[in-house]
Amino acid sequence: MQSLLKEQTAEKHRIAERKPFNMRMFKGELNQQAYLHYLEQQLAIFSALEQYPLPHSSLNRTPSILQDIHELEANGAVKKGELPATTTYKNYLNSLTASERLPHVYLHYLAIAYGGQIMKTKVPSKGHFYDFNNFEACIVSIRQIQKDSWVNEVNKGYDAIIDIFDALEATLLETTKIIEHA
Repeated sequence: MQSLLKEQTAEKHRIAERKPFNMRMFKGELNQQAYLHYLEQQLAIFSALEQYPLPHSSLNRTPSILQDIHELEANGAVKKGELPATTTYKNYLNSLTASERLPHVYLHYLAIAYGGQIMKTKVPSKGHFYDFNNFEACIVSIRQIQKDSWVNEVNKGYDAIIDIFDALEATLLETTKIIEHA
């Protein structure tokens, strides 16, 4: 049986999943530069979430994201920085208490744990971001705290992700136009 939380956030999940930037990533169409820019946004989000202890210590993603970023930089990709949409979401996360962040922990860590297993094979890096020690224990730790009352907050998180995917796509298209006109 599907949880009320999953059921009432399914529409936003579907929208986020189908955003052009996410679809490009899923199809393995991102170059190292575009993927690095994506990882910069993820670093901001996960760094904010990891200011408080997580349900399981193996959930921490910041070191893994940094590992992928360093790999991409070593291959010549250059950081572009945090997008305004990411800064807005990061600031929102930083305004929440540890317990108020839990719906966002649910959203981001389960997305990376589940969707990331497919995504790992499509990205132009080793994909350390998607590697979890104690995978099952990590999932169980989130499922044990999950609440149906998180619907509104999880949907806010999806709205932020949608905005970030839109901004990443706009940046990617702008970069492509500049290259084509050079």
